[in-house]
Amino acid sequence: MDEAASRRHADAIRPTGQSFSETSMIRSLAAALCLSTAIASPLQAQEAIRSKPTALPVNDATPAPKDVPYPGGTIRLEVDATDTVQRIFRVRETIPVAASGPMTLLMPQWLPGNHAPRGQIEKLTGLTFTANGRPLAWKRDPLDVYAFQIDVPQGAKEVIAQFQFLSATAPSQGRVVVTPKMLNIQWEAVSLYPAGYFTRQIPVQATVTYPAGWQAATALRGRRSGNSVTYEVIDYEALQDSPVFAGTHFKAVDLGGNVMLNIVADDADELDYKPEQMAKHRKLVAEARALFGSTHFDHYDFLLAITDEMGGIGLEHHRSSENQVEPGYFKNWDSGEALLDRNLLPHEFTHSWDGKFRRPDLLWTPDFRTPMQDNLLWVYEGQTQFWGYVLGARSGLFSKQETLDAYAQIAAKLDTAKGREWRPMEDTTLDPVISARRPKGWASWQRSEDYYNEGLMIWLEADAILRQQTKGKKGLDDFARAFFGINPGDWGQVVYNRGDVIRTLNDVAPYDWAGFFQKHVDGTTRETPKGGFTLGGYRLAYGDTPGSITKAVESAQKVVDQSFGLGLTVKNSGEIASVVWDSAAFKAGLAVGSTIVAVNGNEYSADVFKAAIKQATAPQKPVQIIVKQDKYYRTLSLDYSGGLRYPRLEKTGEGEGSLDRLLRPKT
Repeated sequence: MDEAASRRHADAIRPTGQSFSETSMIRSLAAALCLSTAIASPLQAQEAIRSKPTALPVNDATPAPKDVPYPGGTIRLEVDATDTVQRIFRVRETIPVAASGPMTLLMPQWLPGNHAPRGQIEKLTGLTFTANGRPLAWKRDPLDVYAFQIDVPQGAKEVIAQFQFLSATAPSQGRVVVTPKMLNIQWEAVSLYPAGYFTRQIPVQATVTYPAGWQAATALRGRRSGNSVTYEVIDYEALQDSPVFAGTHFKAVDLGGNVMLNIVADDADELDYKPEQMAKHRKLVAEARALFGSTHFDHYDFLLAITDEMGGIGLEHHRSSENQVEPGYFKNWDSGEALLDRNLLPHEFTHSWDGKFRRPDLLWTPDFRTPMQDNLLWVYEGQTQFWGYVLGARSGLFSKQETLDAYAQIAAKLDTAKGREWRPMEDTTLDPVISARRPKGWASWQRSEDYYNEGLMIWLEADAILRQQTKGKKGLDDFARAFFGINPGDWGQVVYNRGDVIRTLNDVAPYDWAGFFQKHVDGTTRETPKGGFTLGGYRLAYGDTPGSITKAVESAQKVVDQSFGLGLTVKNSGEIASVVWDSAAFKAGLAVGSTIVAVNGNEYSADVFKAAIKQATAPQKPVQIIVKQDKYYRTLSLDYSGGLRYPRLEKTGEGEGSLDRLLRPKT
């Protein structure tokens, strides 16, 4: 109770007209004391009946990694990958030891390229350890469930670990990595490593037994004997970075420049390609080398799975990449689905320079237990997204118009991200940890991993500024060569921070780059940066006809995408896939997961829905819909009259602008 309230209470109990005497003052103080006691009593009662444990110290028994050689010697890792029915990898790992006593073995948890702890510890089963022919007891670290503690007995020269990795037999269990026709081995799933050492200091030699007749591809080089391949001794960091694709339908194509395209497919005819199609892949390699001016690999292996049976993936590695595309990649080259898949290889190839060789300082870690701090992903992923589209255009994997259509689709979609009003783009770099890439009901308000495409838009504007500042003499190509092209042949890592990025940009062309990034990266914004368009000779416009990329998206995803106007995306079945925050659809009360069953009295179809939007003149003639949500039905009016809206880029001047020059091939 505050002082004024105490006085009001005293006035209330004092007889009218009586002044404060000693008696009345005592009475008032007694009343106030009563109130004070009444307030304090419940707390005192709670204190009396609540026990208070003392916090015990947290004891992390796992030794911190040190940059010294692992003293035991070379680990021998044997993987039996022949089970394509129950899809179980069986592992035997022989770990030499230099001394007796406590030892901790770790399964990788924080995985490069995932930007989050994605290790599948739940799939490691049947774990046993032996030494000198006798079983060893093990205990899982309660503070780190990826850590297994053992006690190496006196006289032991090695510890043998055996276990199974139960790969997913259905998508509900995780990504499917084994089918009857192909498999994907990621070494972090089938190995343990000793704690206390930088992973680059732990030598490993892996042997894999494959199904009979299968061929395998990886950045590792090895020796085959029957169905088994024994790979070269390499450090554990590089082993984890060198996954395997193997299959019964396999073809390897030399793209030049020590780069191979290794293809596995569900069916043999998916391996057939036309010479002009493969010529574009070869040009991709040539254009990347011309862009960066050097390579950071002794050889590079694209691992490409053409499948709808094995799970989707696009994951970068230093000397390889894991890539999955839908069937028809070559066979249906001109289809929208194949068009959308063609951005994958340029993106992942760029990562060899951006993300693997040059890496943000807080994203690099000495082992796979140390948490990564997802800083500067708008460079790591955002500039890779930028170069992926540029290299796609320069190589011919995308036409110039298709690239412009992609830019329009990206910019328009980012403008629907209303969450930019409260959540800075920089904060989205933590989204892989925050949301673990789970589906979001209100993605436009929550925001997702916008550092990819918003990063692209930032770098598109940066290129235009560089070209403007230097009167067309320099652009982001010059930054790429200076920043990523250093140390030819080096496939280690060189880390950087924001200051390094700004200094290199200023070396290309002086500008307030610190303020530029502060504006677009650190603060809340009203829309995605579009200086790359306006300075480059284009503007974002809207019309009632979809461009090539939007059309491909609608076809591939089987949706009507009107997030740019009415504010929702609807599957061809009528199910609502997304609703833009604060849009007309949002204000009408629509939500993801509901189903539109009727439009203006007609059964829902994509064509009926689009026709109704085109004819709507709200409030005079709104779109009337019947919506089913769970087991309930509602009739709603959509207060919208903007018609169909699809994004496109329009030329704003004559001749070639800086955006046109950016997309021009260099070879």
